[in-house]
Formats: sequence, structure tokens, C-alpha cells
Amino acid sequence: MTGPLRVVAVVGSVRAPSKTTALVELMLQTLAARTETDARLIELHTLGPAFAGVAERDQVGAEVEDALRAVAEADLVIAATPVFRGSYTGLFKHFFDLVDQYGLAAKPVLLAATGGSDRHALVIDHAMRPLFAFLQAWTAPAGIYLSSGDFDGTTILNPEVYERVEMAVGDVVPVALALSAARRVPVAS
Repeated sequence: MTGPLRVVAVVGSVRAPSKTTALVELMLQTLAARTETDARLIELHTLGPAFAGVAERDQVGAEVEDALRAVAEADLVIAATPVFRGSYTGLFKHFFDLVDQYGLAAKPVLLAATGGSDRHALVIDHAMRPLFAFLQAWTAPAGIYLSSGDFDGTTILNPEVYERVEMAVGDVVPVALALSAARRVPVAS
């Protein structure tokens, strides 16, 4: 592979400050400690007004189009959302509805979520994995879920979280690097 691993993190929070953003920032730091990255954080609460009312991708403005293109061009996507009533936010779902149908095909995606209690921990397997399976993404085996008890405000307190993030990053980096290298090899004619 030539160049850094292009990582795009999409956070489906509807406001700031956000526990979900704090988790993603830890994930990005952990990735950067393991391999060279070119990371971009997309916080949907800042883009929401620009795409919440559109039905088709050709209706989005330049800023949203740039974010959608960044996701499609990434070597690794971190998809993170707070949990509301057992699922991802509507803003999160609508953003990924606008991603090209094959824009995530065979792309590594690391899933993360935060919620008020441990009762929502299955959101990763019961809501997020099916969404990204439809988009034909390669979802990392380990997802990261944190509940409110893991935080003080937006500060992560639970030391086990750091171990889980290290494990998840360790699982996805070799795959992301290999797939990135394979995509960058010119096809012989």
C-alpha cells in the first residue's frame, strides 16, 4: 500500500457534545497509533439540515456530496451512532441511504454505538450489521458498544473500553490495509 490508510468516521449523533463522538475519537487515536492514517470525522448533526429533507442524492448540496464521496473513497469506515429506542438515529440511516448502493461494497466498516444502558448492546448485531450487509460492506467481527456507565460526561472512564477498542482495531487494520492495497494495484490490460 502506498500512502496512509484513508479512514472516514461517520457519527450519527444529533447534537454536541456527544459520547459517540468521544468513542470515535478514541478509535481514531488507536488506529493512528497502529498505522499511518488520513482520518476524517463527519458529524451528522452539522450536516443534517442540508440533507434531512432530500429524497435523492442528486438533491444534496456540495458539503453533503463531499461527505458521501469521502465515505465511498475511504479505505476504512467507522460507523457510529447513539441508540434511540433500540436502533440507530434516523439521521444516521438517512445519510447511509444516500451513499451509492455499491459505494461500500467490500469496504471494511467498524461498527460502534453508545446507549443509555446495556439493554441496547445488541443494536450492533440486530440493526447496524443488517444495514451494512445490505450495502455489501465487510463489517469487522468486533463492534464497540458503550453505555452511559462507561462515561463521565464525554470522558471514557471504563478501562476495559480501551482493551475492546484495541482488539477491534487490531482485527480490522490488516483487512483494511490488504483491501486498500488490492484496490490501488493497477489492472493490467
